[in-house]
Amino acid sequence: MRYTPYLATAFAALALPVLAQRADDAPTPMAAPTAAVVMQTVAEPGVTVTGITVEGTERLEDATVLSYLRVTQGQEVTQEKLSDALKALYASGLFKNVTLRMDGARLVVSVEENPIVNQIVFEGNEAIDREDLERELQLKSRLVYTPAKAQRDAARLLEVYRRSGRFAAKVDPKVVALDQNRVDLVFEIQEGDKTGVAKINFIGNTHFDDGDLRSVVATSESAWWKFLSTSDFYDPDRVAYDRELLRRFYANEGFVDAKVTASSAELAPGGEDFFITYTVDEGPRYKVGSVKLVSSVKDLDTTPLEKEVTLEAGEWYSAEGLEKTINGLTNELGNQQYAFVDIAPSLQRKKDDGVVDVTLNLKDGQRVFVNRVEIAGNMRTLDKVVRREMLLAEGDPFNQTKLRRSEQKIKDLGYFETVTVVAEPSALPDQTDIKVDLKEKATGEISFGAGFSSTDGVLGDFAIRERNFLGHGQDVRVGATLSGRTQQYDFSFTEPYFLNRDLTAGVDVFRVTRDNQDESSYDETNTGGSLRFGYPLSEQLRQRWNYTLQNTEISDVPASASRFIREQEGDTITSLVGQELTYDTRDSRLDPTQGLMSRISTDLAGLGGDVNYARVRALATAYVSLAEKWVMQFLGEGGQIVPFAGDRIRISDRFFIGGDTLRGFQFAGIGPRDLTNGVDDALGGERFVRGSAELTLPSGLPNEVGLKFHAFTDVGVLGDLDATPLPGEIFKNEESLRMSAGFGATWSSPFGPLRLDVARALIKESYDKTETFRFSFGTRF
Repeated sequence: MRYTPYLATAFAALALPVLAQRADDAPTPMAAPTAAVVMQTVAEPGVTVTGITVEGTERLEDATVLSYLRVTQGQEVTQEKLSDALKALYASGLFKNVTLRMDGARLVVSVEENPIVNQIVFEGNEAIDREDLERELQLKSRLVYTPAKAQRDAARLLEVYRRSGRFAAKVDPKVVALDQNRVDLVFEIQEGDKTGVAKINFIGNTHFDDGDLRSVVATSESAWWKFLSTSDFYDPDRVAYDRELLRRFYANEGFVDAKVTASSAELAPGGEDFFITYTVDEGPRYKVGSVKLVSSVKDLDTTPLEKEVTLEAGEWYSAEGLEKTINGLTNELGNQQYAFVDIAPSLQRKKDDGVVDVTLNLKDGQRVFVNRVEIAGNMRTLDKVVRREMLLAEGDPFNQTKLRRSEQKIKDLGYFETVTVVAEPSALPDQTDIKVDLKEKATGEISFGAGFSSTDGVLGDFAIRERNFLGHGQDVRVGATLSGRTQQYDFSFTEPYFLNRDLTAGVDVFRVTRDNQDESSYDETNTGGSLRFGYPLSEQLRQRWNYTLQNTEISDVPASASRFIREQEGDTITSLVGQELTYDTRDSRLDPTQGLMSRISTDLAGLGGDVNYARVRALATAYVSLAEKWVMQFLGEGGQIVPFAGDRIRISDRFFIGGDTLRGFQFAGIGPRDLTNGVDDALGGERFVRGSAELTLPSGLPNEVGLKFHAFTDVGVLGDLDATPLPGEIFKNEESLRMSAGFGATWSSPFGPLRLDVARALIKESYDKTETFRFSFGTRF
């Protein structure tokens, strides 16, 4: 039988809905593609194609079109096969219009190619640079243009403006047609003004005031002096994140049932700012009652696991403490070859007693293995940079705790704005797929700094840094620091995963010139470089090794200077290898309230070069929380440097105490001195010990003001200098105790941290150099 023209028209209509099904390349009205399939003589069940003709190609070869066509010569065609062929051609993204028709037994494929992007132009962008916008685009010059891709890129640009607080921004993609089927893509941008935050309010909070909670959330209130801040504009994603921050804060302060029931943002009457309100349901506060391990796993001895329990009875309940306990138990179970043990915590609240009993139930879990780990959203960062932070790989036993820790490790890289790691069912019941969804952020920065200190006077610095160089996760920095006494230029490169292992390696090149005329009548210039690498020994313990080769020049020594300094004028080469072992359990590196940080370093100079010595330094700092916002800090440090091979310790390698290391005394204000003929030069020492006890207490003002007070006492000893004075020389080398006490204040000002200390030397020698006030201020843009 023969198809009538009506049937041919109906067949063409069947092909048209193909376009409507392509949501990823939906055409805009300005460029609506058309498609038609016309068959003139197709017999039931079809006809055999004797030949295929391609029409309309310009840039593409006919073979390229045929490679996407699902019909070949000699094949019997039907309506279904031609419909599939049409879909395949559109799915290639290469064509604006496609027409299929039968000319007898010959299939004619008529195409209209999508244009090529000649260039991309931005109009109206002032707040954000062109380079920053281009990084967000998928369309590039010389790529195939489609309206859908342009719309997706416009949405990405809108997101960039949204992240910068410009919610009124508009981005309109326009196309300028050129010859040879080329187009210029123009993004017309209306940036609008930033939408700030006029006020952040809290409802339902009784244990913590609004100032406490404002210091918890990431969003801050707008103010004229926050022109450098990026957190004082309204961002709904940040508000959602703030709700989670508040919940975590309460959970770590003993409020087991605390919830943030609502958050609202209302536009101010002027239309420029938002009022943000969080509604909190605190609930009762609990201390830890008892902590039990209950196991239903056959032959599992829980005794070795008890040391991993960090929650202690009588302390305020902490969700972070519970998480740390579960992580420790998971690791220890893995060490004992129990890979499929589920740890399910249960909390039994005793409201009358104000305690919560914690039971950790250990039971056999389902044997599930990781099938695939899929990473998406990393347009710039290489997959391997993300994968090496994953604690789970293909074939590993699946573990929910390791999944959560993997997500946190990826977040800690600082390369991504958002990180989501989830497990999804695989095709097999005993396997699971892990999906890692990322959203990258800018990792390059240019910083300018300015400040003042009692030691260095006015200072400024400049640095260019890229923390994710070429997407490899490498850290590259070039910087300079200039002050009245110090000029420093340096370059550093760090590879965080050297040889594809958890081994940090890096190189540093530096030149530092320091004016020591006021203390010791000489200038010092150090030029050189170092190689370093480090690795973790445990979660809190890390070791680092380094090799340094540098030239030290002692210059500009006046004739009136100490003989001990004049004898050392000139250049020396130091070849040094050293190591540093650091143990850190502080709850915060920026503002610790409890925990311990200890460090011991050893250096050996003499592997070539001009100097030969061994040096050791040890430091320990402990933080104890006495009450809310009352923190006691204890510090102890000591060091010794010993020459060998008949050498003597040069002044550039000796220890100096004072200033920030012993308040109440000037920098290099204590220790051995040459007082011959009124010279008064500090010579440094070869052994020192110092200690400090400092109480930090609140100012009584809201946390957002950032003002704290301190009371302290410092002690120190410096001496053991191998130097013998000649007749007539006045040389002081008493290795005696010095002590000071005082008070101070720190202010996290909008322009940088500021600290003022007032101290008095209580125990001193007559020749020591003292000071009462010490001030430092600095900021970075």
